[in-house]
Amino acid sequence: MTDMVELQKRKQPINLAIVHVDPDAFIGSLMGWLEITAFITAQKAGTAQTPADGVTPRLSASDFQNSGVQNVGNDALFAFCMTAALKGDAPAVDKVETTLVESLGKDFPGSLALGYFRADNANPILLEDFVGQAGKKWLQGDRPPPPLRAKEDWNTGLRFFEKARKSNFIHEIMYPLAKWTRERWTLIAEKEAAFLHHIEDNLPIVREALEDPRNDQPFIANMLLKAAPAVDMELTEEYAGFLRSLAKR
Repeated sequence: MTDMVELQKRKQPINLAIVHVDPDAFIGSLMGWLEITAFITAQKAGTAQTPADGVTPRLSASDFQNSGVQNVGNDALFAFCMTAALKGDAPAVDKVETTLVESLGKDFPGSLALGYFRADNANPILLEDFVGQAGKKWLQGDRPPPPLRAKEDWNTGLRFFEKARKSNFIHEIMYPLAKWTRERWTLIAEKEAAFLHHIEDNLPIVREALEDPRNDQPFIANMLLKAAPAVDMELTEEYAGFLRSLAKR
């Protein structure tokens, strides 16, 4: 079966692997995801026909270097590394990298994405640079002292939020990101509030935002919006309006 039903069938296991940061499940489902997305893309381009046996064609070694396959791999690896970073699960990322290098070589689909979480980049420019550097810190447990944590966590949340919205795995990243956002800001409100900007004004606002029980995109958008003044971040009216629209229920 080589159609959208098969696409959904193959996406489900990789979705779960990303949400739960399961390296074995991710490794086991990645190839199937690469195969079906590559085949459907070729069908749409008119360069592939449905096989007589209905079985999705396997990818060859040369196919792995195709830009479309690489892009799909990078999207999946970025999503996995992001959720792993939110859990601080460095061994999960290590296992995925080691296994894929052994089976597909160092230029495996997704290797570029993983590289952002390995690089030392003192001057990030791209969104991927910022996400990779923030993720690397969480994977390594490299936390700043308490006076700087709230602002760094806000920035990490913002960058992960922006990257998640560009991913095919938006929902699979948003749920762990929302849980992480709730955990971090609950801790900040309870134990690190002394380091917030204008505490008497902003702490009640942060606490009110945390009262939303749902771990989803609107919750994250609202936390980013309401917590910005608490970490002395000034949003443009345009961006504040953007977050406000996403925060609406």
